[in-house]
Amino acid sequence: MKGILGRKIGMTQIFNENGVVIPVTVIEAGPCVVLQKKEIDLDGYEAIQLGFDEKKEHRANRPEMGHAKKANAKPQKFIREIRGVNLDEYEVGAEVKVDLFSPGEFVDVTATSKGKGFTGSIKRHNYSRGPMSHGSHYHRGVGSLGAVGPSRVFKGHKLPGRMGGEKVTIQNLEVVRVDGERNYLLVKGSVPGPKNGYVVVKSAVKR
Repeated sequence: MKGILGRKIGMTQIFNENGVVIPVTVIEAGPCVVLQKKEIDLDGYEAIQLGFDEKKEHRANRPEMGHAKKANAKPQKFIREIRGVNLDEYEVGAEVKVDLFSPGEFVDVTATSKGKGFTGSIKRHNYSRGPMSHGSHYHRGVGSLGAVGPSRVFKGHKLPGRMGGEKVTIQNLEVVRVDGERNYLLVKGSVPGPKNGYVVVKSAVKR
């Protein structure tokens, strides 16, 4: 297992050697700094803690400053842990760069999805709409909420509400290109979240 933190730049398309268009998402991956190594003896599990996107020192509090100072680094805006890695390959304060991955590998990308606010059941749960003519008074409603007998709506029923803003993982995205000079990682397909949103890129667990 290996992973890196980054920022979603946006989507574009490239052509392969056969002239076929491939839709790709451009991710600015790293460089990340190893802030801490979690070990079984002290923490109960093994992981490395990565930081991405330096924060101005006057915007960091004292605990953040002290934590970064242990790794001889500046405070970071985006901090996440990567589990299942070989701790011997990493040192506190070392940099993790995008050349960690190579074209042809498959990765899982985790991010916070776009927030849509309060939405109806059709948009939120892909309900079908009702008939739009012949005197119908039901167009985009939720439909039946259950039998009359219980006199209530059972828990778990799909209803209108807040949509998006959740942790989402897209699995098995192929790495199409790695640009080490600009720290760009091009993955096939779409990635959750808005432009400039933070993402976590890890080795695919189902490959």
